[in-house]
Amino acid sequence: MVIMGRIAAAHGIRGWVKIQPYTEYLNSLLDYGTWWIGHEQGPWREVEVKQCEVHNKTLAAQLPDCPDRTAAEKLKGLLIAVPRSSLPQQTGDEYYWSDLIGLAVVNEAGVQLGTVANLLETGANQVLSVTPVLSTAEDSGEILIPFVSSAIKQVDVKNKIIRVDWALDY
Repeated sequence: MVIMGRIAAAHGIRGWVKIQPYTEYLNSLLDYGTWWIGHEQGPWREVEVKQCEVHNKTLAAQLPDCPDRTAAEKLKGLLIAVPRSSLPQQTGDEYYWSDLIGLAVVNEAGVQLGTVANLLETGANQVLSVTPVLSTAEDSGEILIPFVSSAIKQVDVKNKIIRVDWALDY
């Protein structure tokens, strides 16, 4: 399974949910009529998506057995995945954004900055949102690193690490 997003909140009063995609393109989940939803460690269940559409910078979806807002609120926090076999084949050093979630981020000095919590699309470029190893009261609880070649030096999915040219005080 490849995690493609998470249910962020209820959307409206008719059982729709707001989806935070973990994909490069906002509408990538629209290509799949069947999703698997659950927690990272399980259990997972297969659902047929009734409807899904782009809504601002997120997705809104209607799932089965979710007739109202109360039911939708109970789904908040669940992850959305699709079988890896249903994704297009990768070539060379390509990887899926969802493969980056949870990877350790280490700078060139060998300092572990944290782990990838999310990727953000800013228009100009993508940005890694990193949950820091150490957090202080005055920071926002996240490190934002532009996903550009000058900052991202190596992505090693196999060893679960991203090496960056970035300092804690940027």
